[in-house]
Amino acid sequence: MSIRARIIVTHLLIVGIGFFYLIKKITDPREIKPRYMQSIEEPMVDTARIFAAFVERGMVDARIDVAPFRDAFHQARSRPLAAKIYRKEKTTVDLNVYVTDARGIVLFDSNNGAAEGQDYSQRNDVFLTLRGKYGARSTREVPDDPTSSVLFVAAPIMDGDNIAGVLTVSKPQKSMATFMEETRRKIFIMGAVAATLVVLAGAALSTWITRPIHQLTNYARAVRDERRVPLPKLGTSEIGSLGRAFEEMRDALDGRKYVENYVQTLTHEVKSPVAAIRGAAALLHEAMPAPERDKFLANIETETMRIHEIVDRLLLLSAVEGKRALDEQKPINLGETLRRALASISAQAEAKQIAITIDIPSEPAIVSADEFLLEKAILNLLQNAIAFAPAGGEVNAALQPHDRGFLLRVEDNGPGIPDFAQARAFERFFSLPRPDTGKKSSGLGLAFVREVALLHRGSIELRNGDAGGAIAELILPARSA
Repeated sequence: MSIRARIIVTHLLIVGIGFFYLIKKITDPREIKPRYMQSIEEPMVDTARIFAAFVERGMVDARIDVAPFRDAFHQARSRPLAAKIYRKEKTTVDLNVYVTDARGIVLFDSNNGAAEGQDYSQRNDVFLTLRGKYGARSTREVPDDPTSSVLFVAAPIMDGDNIAGVLTVSKPQKSMATFMEETRRKIFIMGAVAATLVVLAGAALSTWITRPIHQLTNYARAVRDERRVPLPKLGTSEIGSLGRAFEEMRDALDGRKYVENYVQTLTHEVKSPVAAIRGAAALLHEAMPAPERDKFLANIETETMRIHEIVDRLLLLSAVEGKRALDEQKPINLGETLRRALASISAQAEAKQIAITIDIPSEPAIVSADEFLLEKAILNLLQNAIAFAPAGGEVNAALQPHDRGFLLRVEDNGPGIPDFAQARAFERFFSLPRPDTGKKSSGLGLAFVREVALLHRGSIELRNGDAGGAIAELILPARSA
């Protein structure tokens, strides 16, 4: 399992267990019901006190007059009622009141007088209130039905300093059930929304944590595949330090491998011209006609120039390969650079009677580049095309806008690229024999072009044309505004 998957699964487990416990605890009726009962009981205490004070005002000779209560409840319940309290439609008065005398005998019951005349002296609300304490109780009308509970809150009816009776207000819990269910529903919804947000935040967090790891993994794979890619921006965290350590390790390994490869390839490439020079030099010690001596001297000079060219090109290529970025770059007109390169190889083209055509747009093609390296790269492409074009052939160079940059196409009418050489065209020291002479070059020109293209954040492609010949396409990004 990936690190990201582990983070997400662990996060989901923690959040899931935490939210499950929290929601279960909050929405547990055993937790909600007492809170609602407390919120209902407090205003009922005030109501009972006010009603008791109202009764006290109508007392005559310590006798309780309940007639005003009977009339008030009759009028209140006979009037139409339509009140929408949140989601609850209230159409009836469900608050009840009963009044007892000092002995606990019910004098008035707002529930159609059902309890009048009964002895309530042992009911908790009446019993405690008659003894000067706070009296309240909760009683089920149906013993097996917890939703049938009714809350009773009492207040003393005073006659001076004496308790003349008790007034109790009651309210069924069914009237609160709608609000309790609404509260539970909202808690579930808010919990689900909060859990979703937390899960999304966890996914974003896991992405934020693992993204640098994925970048570092891709970088390591690029190093494995010997692709030149810059170290991604990993910040200053431990992963950033790990990335920099990878970069240092890559530099050390590349340096070792670079030296080994170059020593091997240079030894292999120089071996043939050195052997030719030694052979010619040994023969020159013998007596021979002047024309033959001149021939061997010419061979020595040719092979010496070949070694010189290999060393020069190798030094230039190694300098480019050692760069991670361009040291100096400035805005240059790619069209002018192409014209200068064409002027440099005009003599070489004339020697083979090759006609060169160019197509450069009138609008300046401005790129940000190292002018020396870019001109050398273009020169290599043109020289390569001239070398493989037949005597009296053609080389076409065209510059045109491409996507967010420019495309330089160099095309010849030579034999093209054999299938076996397609994948190796940009390898160091790989070269094909020239059609006219059968000789090979140093094999460093196209490798140099590729390195220059990468340094300029561009690309180079070599392919066969539909009508024959080879086509080289160099793509460079336009200069940023």
